[in-house]
Amino acid sequence: MNYLKIKNFGPIDDISIDFGDLTILVGAQASGKSITLETLKLVVDRDNIINTLDRYNYIIGHDTNKILNVYYGEGMSSIWKKTSHIEYDGNIFHIKQLPKNANELNDETLFYVPAQRILSISDGRPKNFMEFDNSSPYILRSFSETLRLFMQHGMGNTDVIFPMRNRLKGFLRHSFNKSIFHDAKIMMEERSGQKKMILRVDDMSIPFMSWSAGQKEFMPLLLAFYCLSGPPSKVVKKEKFKYVVIEEPEMGLHPKAIISVLLQILELIQNNEYKVIISTHSPIFLEFAWAFNFMKENGIKDKNAIYEIFGITSTTSPVGEMLKDIFCKDIRTYYFSRNDKSSKVVSHDISSLDVMDENRIISEWGGLSEFSTKVSEVVSKYSTYGEN
Repeated sequence: MNYLKIKNFGPIDDISIDFGDLTILVGAQASGKSITLETLKLVVDRDNIINTLDRYNYIIGHDTNKILNVYYGEGMSSIWKKTSHIEYDGNIFHIKQLPKNANELNDETLFYVPAQRILSISDGRPKNFMEFDNSSPYILRSFSETLRLFMQHGMGNTDVIFPMRNRLKGFLRHSFNKSIFHDAKIMMEERSGQKKMILRVDDMSIPFMSWSAGQKEFMPLLLAFYCLSGPPSKVVKKEKFKYVVIEEPEMGLHPKAIISVLLQILELIQNNEYKVIISTHSPIFLEFAWAFNFMKENGIKDKNAIYEIFGITSTTSPVGEMLKDIFCKDIRTYYFSRNDKSSKVVSHDISSLDVMDENRIISEWGGLSEFSTKVSEVVSKYSTYGEN
């Protein structure tokens, strides 16, 4: 997967993305990031999507409107216009390709973690595909069904969901425990005739809906990491995936927990060699991307610099070993904004994230550092007045 171009599609006027090993998308709410990523999934995994809809008895026939409504959500069929243009690695994707018979031999290659992932957990258990109504986009239904099948058949005979020794690297498990779970255990217990997740801590068994907001938001993301890491599973064939999309991985998390998630994402890139695309409103991912690209472009390839960013003292530690070849990777950042006149979405390559750049879109990281910059300017201004 090298690049994606989309024109005149829903709210999008013109976006163009050259993918790196890690690609970061930033922009305000409703700036077209999710539409772009969902469209990427549709283009890459069309056959698998059509086969899935057929398996769940969706009657789509040769009607492109039905397919678009089921995939993007009810009422979204008008997203595709006569002037729409989608190009992926030099290939034009036509709307007429959608209703054609799918190739059953084509495996799913893009693992998608949606921003609405908390909706996949119903009172402590993942919902099945058909529990969602027609307004729910395909990516949410599919993600939830993947978690459900994985928890039922892909995790082995265990009632312990966290910590699990064979799913994450030890330093990542420790990091998530320290920043999110604080020595609590996540277990599966029978409640009202169904097995549901509970949080066991201080001799208490706490139901899912009573967990902290951050713990609830993180749980489906943790299960996604389980699907993509650890030993192979017949249910989720991680070796078939080439790409991973994660929308807003920071959702509900403290900055220390976000850093733990960033390390897990780097592990997916390094050890599993996935190409990862994230959308985010957190400056933490951009702070790392800026430091990484600044050091790489200025010939500063001393691994100790990366180790110090993550507070690693030993270069022989497992996390140090994981990051030792990180400078071989490519990190790119794109800002999605709405045109002032047309209100349509365009993309900007801001990969340098140069705070001295005259273009404020770049220097203010697509608006993520705008407020902190203004605060610094105001404090500096009034500090000068005070000295006088």
